[in-house]
Amino acid sequence: MDLFRALDISASGLSAQRKRMEVIGENLANSETTRTAAGGPYRRKTVLLQAAEGPGFAAALGNGAAREGGVQVAGVVESADAPRRVHRPDHPQAGPDGFVSLPNVNPMTEMVDMLATTRAYEANATAFQAAKSMGIKLLELLR
Repeated sequence: MDLFRALDISASGLSAQRKRMEVIGENLANSETTRTAAGGPYRRKTVLLQAAEGPGFAAALGNGAAREGGVQVAGVVESADAPRRVHRPDHPQAGPDGFVSLPNVNPMTEMVDMLATTRAYEANATAFQAAKSMGIKLLELLR
């Protein structure tokens, strides 16, 4: 594995974890949003990650433009889980039965996901730093 490939793989992981953290922050910020532009309560979002595409045709041409490995964001999807229904007759969005539909966001789950995302980001940053250090040592040896 060449140095730049190792840096690319780590950088793709950093980028993917940053996107996960953005979505977790959005979920937490909207954990009490009862009405969105679509009309219903906010729905929890999750980031789908997938392995980055392999070298494919570009590698067959041998032009050096292909990179393989790493991870990429496949998309951000809304949860299909039903909203929570809570009895709050004094709430402005309460229905005739006194129930309010709240987002299907559990702050504890989001905090656990945030910690896992932080650890994954740190692991990618450490791998990036290690690859960078190896490159610097290699340059020192070649002097």
